Formats: sequence, structure tokens, C-alpha cells
Amino acid sequence: MQSGSFNLSHATKIYYDAACNNEAIFLQQALKDEQQLKVFAAKKKDAVIKTGNIYLNIYAADSVTLGKEGYTLKVDENNIVVNAATVGVFYGVQSIRQLIQNKTIPAVTITDKPAFQWRGFMLDEGRYFKGEKVVKDFLDEMALLKMNTFHWHLTDDGGWRIEIKKYPKLTEIGSKRRMSELGTWLSNVFDSVPHSGFYTQEQIKDIIKYAADRHITIIPEIEMPGHASAAIASYPWLGAENKQIEVPISFGIKPDVFNVADAKVKQFLHDVLDEVMALFPSKIVHIGGDEVLYDQWKASKQVNEFMKQNNIKSPADLQIDFTNGIAKYLEQHDHRMLGWNEILGGHHQNNDSTDAVTQQQLSKSAIIDFWTGDPKIVADAAMKGYDVVNSYWYFTYLDYDYKTTTLERAYSFNPVPDSLPIPYHKKILGLNTQMWGEWIPTVERMNFLAYPRIAALAEVGWTDASQKNYRRFLDALIKGNLKNHWEKRGITLSDEQVYGPK
Repeated sequence: MQSGSFNLSHATKIYYDAACNNEAIFLQQALKDEQQLKVFAAKKKDAVIKTGNIYLNIYAADSVTLGKEGYTLKVDENNIVVNAATVGVFYGVQSIRQLIQNKTIPAVTITDKPAFQWRGFMLDEGRYFKGEKVVKDFLDEMALLKMNTFHWHLTDDGGWRIEIKKYPKLTEIGSKRRMSELGTWLSNVFDSVPHSGFYTQEQIKDIIKYAADRHITIIPEIEMPGHASAAIASYPWLGAENKQIEVPISFGIKPDVFNVADAKVKQFLHDVLDEVMALFPSKIVHIGGDEVLYDQWKASKQVNEFMKQNNIKSPADLQIDFTNGIAKYLEQHDHRMLGWNEILGGHHQNNDSTDAVTQQQLSKSAIIDFWTGDPKIVADAAMKGYDVVNSYWYFTYLDYDYKTTTLERAYSFNPVPDSLPIPYHKKILGLNTQMWGEWIPTVERMNFLAYPRIAALAEVGWTDASQKNYRRFLDALIKGNLKNHWEKRGITLSDEQVYGPK
């Protein structure tokens, strides 16, 4: 902190290097309620000699100390200057937004860079379709909070939400269910209201651009080989039982799984991935892989013959064999596979322990998204050479109520396990925070659960653990701009959200 402040006025201009055009326009739009500012491409004569202006500068040399996402921000009574190697200019802009109050920005000198390269938010629309506005609203909030990865859960038992042109029934049938379960798991209470919705590929392209303008990468998730009921309802031959089913109206783990012994089914999945890879710029595809029940595979003559022919000893090994095949296919197309930690094999509690014994090893190109089980799995995977995204439910599941996961617990999360030796810390890419959709049919309920915990987990991703301070965070949350910003969006924080239930 320095003495004094910078005051916006009608004379304030935003000067930017050519590479910062997007950031300059973004800042201009973000500050339009405070002050209408004009933007100008900077020329050499516009070096910081004029007073009363904002300067956004690219200095490649800063990459040595700040990386591509770090920045420096200097505010004094004369000017505001953001310097960065590349993307960091955008995050400097977000800090300006967070600092400004009543057209005034306090004088500060900030040198800043993220603790983790992967700072993610996951939205599950397989259960309840939310639509473009909701997605873009979250992308806006992610940008302000310096999050950079949007994990988009687009397929599940309860619905298929992405247009696949080669297989139109996926959305004609798979995007619709006749009613939805209410309350909680196994409630057997239903609303009798049909639910449907999906994104066309053109809509997805628009959202991808919207995210890219905010330096957010979208990682699509296409569930396989489990959580496949909506796909099997659309094309029954995909299932291990080859029977017609409906899109499930209840939530929870379903028995229906893809017939991974059938070459035609594998071709279907390759075709789907082809369209997904062509659509999304990201070089990573999430394939789910969680909560696969093995009963249908065990009962299938075709699957058993396939396992015998290929010397596959257990259903868990069959899943790894299938998953490795998908990983190899993605690698052939210059992509990497990301999956929930069950893809490692051997530790899903809903299967018989003898079925979970594995001899095969998951491809080392796979990225592990840890969500459940013994946290030692994270350290073990990292030491075996896997990259890991830590999404441990205990801290990161935003669909849980505030009694289960308080704001303080979310803030306390450290994605790097204490037991992990320092040389392997770089294998922890970062974290995801999850908004699962089973029990959040409305946007209002979803926002109640997302805010303010998303801010706590955003700080987990950005701020070095040595710099974290919950009391400081809480004070800034209550007194700073974020709370006011959310209130303008109609999101009012209750004591329960901030302090937990009484």
C-alpha cells in the first residue's frame, strides 16, 4: 500500500500495447458504470509521461519472474500501469476492478502471479440444463476471480447436452426426460415436469469465444464407460445389455454401461470424440470414468468372451483397457485424456472387491482428476508420474450445503498433499471446484450454493499457501467490492453462506 489514490475522470484514457486490445476493451466495459473511458493503441510517444491515464503494457522479459499469467500493477496519483508478459495483463485488469470504489483506486504496488496453473470451475448440466446466459454469467465471475478453466460436464445419465451431428438421436431422445427426482438420494419423489435442453454446436462455438475472450479454457466432459444411460436410451445397441431404456428420471449411480467389447460402440465413441475435438480448442478432453458398475459386464457373454480373448482378468482391468484405448485415440489426435480418479482402477466402493483387482496400468499420458477415496491417491499418482487436478469433494463440492462444507473449510483447502515430496509438487496442476446438478434445479439455488465459496476456492488456486489468511479474506469479502458486485447481480449473501449455519 502507498499513500494517495488515483481518481478516474472523463479525461482518463486507456492506452494499450497492440497485444492488449482485448484487455483494454474489457476494462473499458467493466468500468463503464464508474466512468466512460476512451481506449487508444499506444505508440512509442505514449510512454508513461502523461498523467491521469491507464497503461496496459506487454514486457516479454517479465515471463522469467512472473510466468505467462503474472503481472505487476502500480497505482499512484498520476497513473495506473499494468505490466505483464502475456495473459497477466488480463489479471492485472481484474485487480483494478477489485480495487476500485467510487471512481477511486488506492495507490498500490503489486507483484502477483498464480500459485497453480489450473484454477477450475465445473458445471454439471447433464442433470439440469441451465443455458447460455447462466454459463456466460459463471464465465464472467470466473474472470473476475482469476479462474482460467471451465470444466463443462455435458453428458450423464440424466441427459445428453451437446449436439453430435453424426448421431442426432443423442439430443432428440437423450436430452429429454419425462420428470425428475426431488429432494435427495432415493427419495422416490418426482415433480412430474418434463425436463430437456441441449447446446447446438453453433451455440457452443459462441460460448467458447466468450470464454476465450476472458482467457478461460473450456474442458468438455463426455462420460464413458459409465453414466451412459442417456446415450443408451438414444441408441440401445450401445449398452452392455442391448436393451431399450428411458433416460432415467431418478438420480444416483445407474447400472447401464457402454458395451466396451463391441467395436461398433468404440467407433461410436471415436466419432463423438472427433466432433468434440473439432469443436473445442482445448487439447484436453475429460472422459469421466467414475462410478462404473460392473454387473452388466459380468453378465454379458460378449464382454466375457472379449476379456478371455484379450487375457483381461477383472472388470477393473477391462475398464483400464478401454480407458487406455481412448487415451491412445486422443493422443493420436494431439489430445490428452482427463478422468476422475477411478480410471486408475481398484478403488470404487460400489463394486465387489474381487472385481476391482487390477494388473494393467493406466496410460501415463492421462491426467487424474481426484475427487474421492483416500487422499493418499493424489500423492501416489503424482509420484508415479501422473499429472493431477485435485477436486477433493471434502473441500470443493459446491452442491453440498453450508453445514457440510463451510466457507472456511473451502478456503482451507491445499491441493498439494502434505505427504507429497517437493520434487513432485509440480505434478499437481491445480484444482477444480464442482457444481453438481442433481439437487439444484433452479439458478437461485445454484447461486446460493456457489457464492461466496467459489471466491474462496478461486483464492486457493491463485494465492500461495503462505500468503493465505482467512480473516483477511473474510474481511475483504464483507467490506470489499465483491459483495457489492454480486448484489448488483441479485446475489445477496446471508449469514449462513458466510459464517455457516447456526
